[in-house]
Amino acid sequence: MSIRILIVDDHPVVRQGLKALLREHAGWEVIAEAGDGFEAVDKADRLRPDVVLLDVSMPGMTGLDACRLIRESTPECEILIVTQHDSPQMMREALGSGARGYVVKSNVSRDLVAAIEAVSQHRNFAGLHREDAAAG
Repeated sequence: MSIRILIVDDHPVVRQGLKALLREHAGWEVIAEAGDGFEAVDKADRLRPDVVLLDVSMPGMTGLDACRLIRESTPECEILIVTQHDSPQMMREALGSGARGYVVKSNVSRDLVAAIEAVSQHRNFAGLHREDAAAG
């Protein structure tokens, strides 16, 4: 399955790590990277990726604000939040902003592939670390 991916995180080392994990999947292509929300909105609009991996905490424009704008300008694009926030409340906010999925960075090696597969097929993915997260 061919999936075109835009990676958005303000830390270059995180972007590189995500790219390294995704390289192993035939047909998956990282078409661009962005370091902030403004750049994410612009690149999503111009490049029309299938999936955007989007951090929440970034300078300038938050990932949640970028998520809303990407959903408006590029509704066919699915958004997967990849964040340090292991919080049911933050996950609800992200999904309420238009994201299709949510992965905590500490779980990326375990959840990222399944999450991308799910959101690229327009299915939700909610991955939190804490045991009580499913109830929240």
